Amino acid sequence: MTTTKLKIALTADPELPVPPTLYGGIERIIDMLARGLVRRGHEVTLFAHAGSQSAGDLVKWRGTNSRNLWDTVQNATALWRQVQTGKFDIVHSFSRIAYLTPILTHSTPKLMSYQREISRKTTKLAHDLARGSLEFSAISDWMIEPVNDIGTWHMIPNGVDLAIYDFVPSVPADAPFVFLGRIEEIKGPHLAIEIAKRTNRKLVIAGNIPAEKQAWVDAHVLPHVDGAQITYVGPVNDAQKNKLLGQAAAFLMPILWEEPFGIVMAEALACGTPVIGLKRGAVPEVVEDGISGIVRNTLDELVEAIQAPINLSRQACRSRAETAYSESVIVDQYAELYQQMVAKRGHS
Repeated sequence: MTTTKLKIALTADPELPVPPTLYGGIERIIDMLARGLVRRGHEVTLFAHAGSQSAGDLVKWRGTNSRNLWDTVQNATALWRQVQTGKFDIVHSFSRIAYLTPILTHSTPKLMSYQREISRKTTKLAHDLARGSLEFSAISDWMIEPVNDIGTWHMIPNGVDLAIYDFVPSVPADAPFVFLGRIEEIKGPHLAIEIAKRTNRKLVIAGNIPAEKQAWVDAHVLPHVDGAQITYVGPVNDAQKNKLLGQAAAFLMPILWEEPFGIVMAEALACGTPVIGLKRGAVPEVVEDGISGIVRNTLDELVEAIQAPINLSRQACRSRAETAYSESVIVDQYAELYQQMVAKRGHS
């Protein structure tokens, strides 16, 4: 396929800057993509939070709340005005699909990327209105399966900038387990604590506590934090995350919900740290059981599998990150998809 330099519009939700300062997995992916596309010679215009400092030209959203109707109208109108000028070869949306509404009938190729639960109703409506100019992508096969009969779908997972994460080839025998994520029930921090206690391992917990979840955390997590076996270190930035994940014997992912992808698993693998998780959502897609981690159906099965020392190859974990989730692999996949979509328009 002939590779041409494209003019690409990327859209993000307006709540967080691109890149985010602490948490914001989607915004982190958008930043990685924008920078990678610019390095490859493409022209990128990013529609995002006013405080964004990513690559390309920035169009600052006026509306700041993606769930507010007036803010949505403002932002959708701003995107429509820019697209009407004919300056873009393709529009790639990571924001709410409502932002695409005014341009659905426009012939410019459009890609809607889902990183959250997919609404069958709105997806079908958008597909019907777009008359072939809109395609979809998601970050796991698990997400796509219920809606794969609607339009054209592509699976492109999330990725990580491997330059941020140092490969640690070995850790001490008494290295701790690590739990990293929002501290709330569906993420399973209380189950991580149970795993640590039942296997007599140390556990470091990191992440933010949502205000509305504080009472649950006070009851089910913090009483177990003793500063010896169980430690809580609060939110962490990229440098702290790199150190935390790299020093771990394993990263615990005992989730109680259907995880669409779980970028922190890819981050752990980039450090060479195996992932131990429950078989929910995309976990068995991201983690190769017995190679880059251990995936089981129940907590009891996980505990049984890790009672003995974990003898998984940390090099195999890093290799998984390099071949499946590195910045270069993911950006190349999106760039190739853009070329395909633009070529389709040229032949239509």
